[in-house]
Amino acid sequence: MENNKTNGKLSKVFVYGVIVIGIVVLLGALFPDSFGEISSSISGWITDYFGWYYMILTTLLVFFCVFLLLSPIGKLKLGKPDEKPEFHTVSWLAMLFSAGMGIGLVFYGASEPMSHYVVPPSAEPETREALLESMRSTFLHYGFHAWAMYGVVALALAYSQFRKGEVGLLSKVLRPLFGDKVDGLLGIVVDVMAVFATVIGVAVSLGIGAMQINGGLNYLFDIPVNTFVQGIIIAVVTVLFLISAWSGLSKGIQYLSNLNMILAAMLFIVILVVGPTILILNMMTAGTGQYLGTFLTQSFDVAPLNEQKSDWMSTWTVYYWGWWMSWSPFVGIFIARVSRGRTIREFIMAVLFVPTLIGIIWFSTFGMTGVSVGQSVPEIFELPAETQLFGVFDELPMGLLLSLIAMLLVSSFFITSADSATFVIGMQTSFGSLTPSSMIKVVWGVSLSAIAFVLLLAGGETGLNALQSAAIISALPFSIVVILMVISFYKDANAERKYFELTISPNKRRYENYVKGSIEEHEEELEDYKKRAKEDPPGI
Repeated sequence: MENNKTNGKLSKVFVYGVIVIGIVVLLGALFPDSFGEISSSISGWITDYFGWYYMILTTLLVFFCVFLLLSPIGKLKLGKPDEKPEFHTVSWLAMLFSAGMGIGLVFYGASEPMSHYVVPPSAEPETREALLESMRSTFLHYGFHAWAMYGVVALALAYSQFRKGEVGLLSKVLRPLFGDKVDGLLGIVVDVMAVFATVIGVAVSLGIGAMQINGGLNYLFDIPVNTFVQGIIIAVVTVLFLISAWSGLSKGIQYLSNLNMILAAMLFIVILVVGPTILILNMMTAGTGQYLGTFLTQSFDVAPLNEQKSDWMSTWTVYYWGWWMSWSPFVGIFIARVSRGRTIREFIMAVLFVPTLIGIIWFSTFGMTGVSVGQSVPEIFELPAETQLFGVFDELPMGLLLSLIAMLLVSSFFITSADSATFVIGMQTSFGSLTPSSMIKVVWGVSLSAIAFVLLLAGGETGLNALQSAAIISALPFSIVVILMVISFYKDANAERKYFELTISPNKRRYENYVKGSIEEHEEELEDYKKRAKEDPPGI
């Protein structure tokens, strides 16, 4: 493999990736105001001219996942035919849950439903209709669309890596389309785009985390909210996760991940109990019905004749689709890594439904608590997004304890996300090596933090706008890679499906060989079948 042949050398993806990120950091640091204005202009242009494209693409990815769920392709395994799942189902689902949890859920848990209630997409503000619309919109942003995007990237990677024996680089997924060209310039371009998208996506999360920690410190200890304080927060957390990245303390990250789940569960249970429990359960049910009942309408609605809703969508829906797209290499690699030995059907069901259900429960609990408190204390609606959660906690029993737990949770997510990201980007820039050097991980750790700080610097008092702009911009070029990955995966998987005659009632002889044998045993015959299929394509 390439990573073996080039052992000891710096990957071109690493060199070019560092150059690109270095230029962005330098420009942002030297010309923060101009950088913010230009990024905002580009983001606005993309939203105006490509908002429809983001909406259609993400929805088609959902449809593609549903198709795989129902297709005989779903019987194929992400690994050798006789390979067993690497992790028990409960542990596997827990890891999907951990991938679904993050800074975004804590930051937006209360503030997003509260924001949609006060400034809804189309309903009258602060009405019953606005409340239903707030739940429906939030579920949309954290539901099937997001996880279909993650899922197709993870699925293509897992199929390529565990079934075809490729290294874990996104470019290698495209081999069925481009052949050996993925080992040359084309592969470098694809991998650099993936690295850039990942760095921006994770940096957006780190920037949001720094804003919320700063917001909590301001609310609790009157520490000012500004870029300087946020820079100090980023620097302190950077040192913490770089220590782990340098020393390779995998157990430490495992402990932190477990801590994340414990803290999140504690926070959730307490809010569910002390919050408006019956209202939470009722609105969770009604909101889910609204979400499912208007799924197609919401999926394709770009509000061409409604300027108010169009502006709202550019701030929320299009931003989210860009953020999820930029996060898809990072989350996709993680999900692929833990899904070895699962069938495609198992994989799709778990990745689509488990995190979506978690999101619905989480946002119903925190969102309805936030709205309920805000109705009694209207001033909370006026607080900045990074401070609203702490304002809500302040009105609840054990408010100080809840705020401290929330700050600890955000900090822990900050560290684990950054540490995991340095590994993933390090792997992508080290020929797909599962053991990237500590120095490479440190370089990317510093780069992540530098980008996060530059985006906050460029945004000034409205740092969130710069973060949103960065996510939308980085997603556009990478979306082309996602489309090619889907086509490439389907081409190869469908050829296998035809060869093994996988239908609802498969050919018994070939299917028994498929289950009992291995990919290597059938490789020559399968390649011969593909050549013959090109000359005389079989019917679908």
